[in-house]
Amino acid sequence: MYINSCSQGALSDAVRASYEQYLADWDEYGAPWEYWVERQEAARAAFAGLVNAAPDEVAVTTSLSAGVSALASGLRFARRSKVVLTDWEFPTIGQIWHAQEARGARVVHVTPTLEEFDRVVDDDTLLVSITHVCYRNGAMVDVPKIVELAHERGALVLLDAFQSIGSLPVDVKELGVDFLGAGVLKYLLGSAGLGFFYCRRDLVERVWPTQTGWFADENIFAMDHTDYSPAHTAARFQSGTPPVPAIYAGIAGIELMQEIGIAATREHVNRLNEHLVAGVDELGATVATPRELHGALLCVKSTDSRALVAALDAEGIVTSERDGNLRVSAHCYNTVEDVDAVLAALRKHRRLVD
Repeated sequence: MYINSCSQGALSDAVRASYEQYLADWDEYGAPWEYWVERQEAARAAFAGLVNAAPDEVAVTTSLSAGVSALASGLRFARRSKVVLTDWEFPTIGQIWHAQEARGARVVHVTPTLEEFDRVVDDDTLLVSITHVCYRNGAMVDVPKIVELAHERGALVLLDAFQSIGSLPVDVKELGVDFLGAGVLKYLLGSAGLGFFYCRRDLVERVWPTQTGWFADENIFAMDHTDYSPAHTAARFQSGTPPVPAIYAGIAGIELMQEIGIAATREHVNRLNEHLVAGVDELGATVATPRELHGALLCVKSTDSRALVAALDAEGIVTSERDGNLRVSAHCYNTVEDVDAVLAALRKHRRLVD
């Protein structure tokens, strides 16, 4: 039983068939690059529709790291130098921004409370970089309030939506973010190797990425090696050869989640999580995830989280762990019976639950 979508979505028939189609196209046509570019555009449009953006505001990348790194390479830290991060960020975010210290950035870490942002974000702050849902504890950030505060002080906001996209509705216009990075391998049911990066249209040409490549050019078929002319769209955040196989799978996963319904999935998972929390409370154990605002991911404190993951695996239940917590992340395909199986296993291995 699989209840670990915070690490990787379960493999669907649609995604499996998409890889078979990629292999069939490769076998029949050899190198159909014009069609593969069309597939890239279809992926761009699919993701844009998912987050309520225009296709020209979306870059197709190989990972969240690739999009954020392109952004970082295009920012200048002369007039404003501060980048504010939370303590909930995935390592790649901190690593990318700390790498910019060599270019003049000042990186400041805060606990993700509005009071801390109010204290730290000032007129030297260039960017506030936040995660939507923390990969370690499942807590969710109140994005609109942080965006409002940052914008009042002239700072831009980047949102890492990797742990939320596909598990709950994400609307860049409602959230008000300037940039957003995400990938498809978790709740969008795709595979590794495909990410997307959103840039608000009026900001696109204010950022001049120096980390770049062929597919970031304004005309990729010009094949001009004597010039750097980045696209006038968010495609300027792209790089080299796109991840064609992962694009096939990504389109299939996004279309499947749109058919199932992301808002309906959020409601379904919330009900499952309420059942899980009630069972953990009855067990006398501790839910490590804040109860008032969280994503699909729920964490349970453990005395030995690796041993607990292994014990559940031996029971046929796939989970994961971070920071000494068991991570349980239900998705559209999970059921109440799945949650009951987790709770039964926790009762059986009570000594490993804190």
